[in-house]
Amino acid sequence: MPIDVSQKKRIQVLMTSLYSGFANSDSPGCDHPGPVSRRLSFPRTARCTRCTRVRYRVGCGCGENRWVRVAVLSDTHGPRRWRSCPPAVAVHLVGVDLILHAGDVCVAGVLDELAAFAPVRVVLGNNDGPDVAARGATETLRLDLEGLRVAMVHDAGSAGGRGPRMRRRFPDADLVLFGHSHIPLDLTHEGLRLLNPGSPTDRRRQPHGTMALLEIADGRLAQAQIVPVT
Repeated sequence: MPIDVSQKKRIQVLMTSLYSGFANSDSPGCDHPGPVSRRLSFPRTARCTRCTRVRYRVGCGCGENRWVRVAVLSDTHGPRRWRSCPPAVAVHLVGVDLILHAGDVCVAGVLDELAAFAPVRVVLGNNDGPDVAARGATETLRLDLEGLRVAMVHDAGSAGGRGPRMRRRFPDADLVLFGHSHIPLDLTHEGLRLLNPGSPTDRRRQPHGTMALLEIADGRLAQAQIVPVT
């Protein structure tokens, strides 16, 4: 479903206000003093000549720093919980290179809004229908992000035995992203990082709605943060 005119205008107004806030700030990890249009990171993709997979690689614009910044969302549950992109979420989406959604999008319009910020990859949640599947959502997803092997699935099952279960299901993964429980989680099991970003719009019994931000460099997860957005 294409973005309608009113929705496009809301996104444009929101992004204009967000960009104005960056006018006197520096891009993360970059000391380049150039104009904001160069310092903000925008998505570029390249196809690896060795494995032919699409790999996401982006710089700050000055050519001195190269890393991948990824926003991770799950369980947005539009339109009941996500009527439009919340400003507290949008501010974290500006400048990211990739957005990963771990399912329960519920309406494809949410993906349209996210795509205004960066490329979006998504897996199917138990509440997602054919419109979300038509956007390329699959049950599981495997990505190579600058050498970091990432797997994503909506439901990782019960907490008991989750680490070994995910290791069996994704034996080559360095990082597994999942959702479903609406409970933010970041832990490591025998070298496998497991991360649930929580939900930005339906916190249930959690103190805050949340999302996650990742920074990937040189084949490793340099930083992972679960950030409150409510």
